Amino acid sequence: MRDLPYPADVMERPDARTRIGTAGWSIPRANADACPGEGTHLQRYARVFGAAEINSSFHRPHQVSTYQKWADSVPDDFRFAVKLPRAITHDARLRGVRGPLEAFLDETAGLGAKRGPLLVQLPPSLELDRGVARRFFAMMRRATTGAIVCEPRHRTWFTDSADEVLREFGVSRVAADPPPVPGADRPGGASALVYHRLHGSPRKYWSSYDDQFVLALARRLAVDTSECWCIFDNTASGAALANALELQAIISGVPSADGSGMGKQIRRSAAGRRG
Repeated sequence: MRDLPYPADVMERPDARTRIGTAGWSIPRANADACPGEGTHLQRYARVFGAAEINSSFHRPHQVSTYQKWADSVPDDFRFAVKLPRAITHDARLRGVRGPLEAFLDETAGLGAKRGPLLVQLPPSLELDRGVARRFFAMMRRATTGAIVCEPRHRTWFTDSADEVLREFGVSRVAADPPPVPGADRPGGASALVYHRLHGSPRKYWSSYDDQFVLALARRLAVDTSECWCIFDNTASGAALANALELQAIISGVPSADGSGMGKQIRRSAAGRRG
């Protein structure tokens, strides 16, 4: 894993339009200096990043008090994305899930205003059934006005018809890397929120992204006028935090080795193209 060419105390968070973070908030020993200070991993992580994705909720429920404790550990402008339980998405496959969904929403209400997007990741085998999808997302929308993002992995979800269903209920389709099907690395559905989930490539969950990929991602963020989330999920090898730090440094305009502010250069270049 590469050494980071900047001290943690010179890096500022991007503005609230762009949120960068990791799945969970583990701090690998190799990057401990990037999240200095006292406190839990979450408290140290939240001094550097403005967002995190809670994945453990997929596997097991958490008490309201646990979510409240996490919310109390971070600054007021921090936000958590939360992944829906597998009991809803994978076991029941979105059918007959009113009870589990209500329980999940009641639990995560412990995050208060710090609850961000709700992540609906679907199993690769789940084809689009417009009736099932519409009933499920309508039920979600009756229960929450907050952001919802969906990560489908079957080719039937990457069509104009699927985008129409998602837009009807204000659901954004995740831009995933590596893409499980062609087009899955591009956002879809509702356009108010763009949510990147970066799982690591070529080895999913393990591989670190190289400098060229991170720089290209920063350039895409610079020209996007929507709210953007970028969550690195390549946590198995500890690569996620280093990749998130690198992207945040570029976006924040931290000086590069030649003394230039790369993030500022990207934004100036993007503004010129838009003008």
